[in-house]
Amino acid sequence: MGRASVKKNKNLYQTTREKLGYTRERAEEILGSVSAERIEKIENEKTLAYPEEILCMSEGYNEPKLCNYYCANQCPIGQKYVPEIKSEGFAQIVLELLACLNSIDKHKERIIEIASDGRVRNDELADYIHIQKELERISVTVESLQLWTEKMISLGLIDRDSYEALSAEKANKE
Repeated sequence: MGRASVKKNKNLYQTTREKLGYTRERAEEILGSVSAERIEKIENEKTLAYPEEILCMSEGYNEPKLCNYYCANQCPIGQKYVPEIKSEGFAQIVLELLACLNSIDKHKERIIEIASDGRVRNDELADYIHIQKELERISVTVESLQLWTEKMISLGLIDRDSYEALSAEKANKE
């Protein structure tokens, strides 16, 4: 049995494992393809994890946000293109999404005006940037909802088979 860490600045991988009450050895058993030694190096930031290791941790620990954290903070491409998603409750996510949609609805006619000539003129740039930021806010909120859904599926609070079947059915209709 491993001893508890007293390190102050633990990374998300370590805090997630410890919240589950797993030693590195127990995590190795659960993850299968990531050794306790490798887990220790990743948690102590002696080495960067491979994407497949993070995916394995995310699934083994039932914590989808590990993938987003990795992409947003450690992957060079993700650092440029993937925002870090903060965990929120379902109600908060839905309220944020509605606020974003209401805001963008107010700007619908302006974006049509800007797009009408196929370019963004200097006198339109400030409005365009504002609308672009609102659209980015929608994107982040949708990603938050997706992470929340994945977490609920991993906890068994949303039935995986039903969710996947209905999602596939909807995709086939579109």
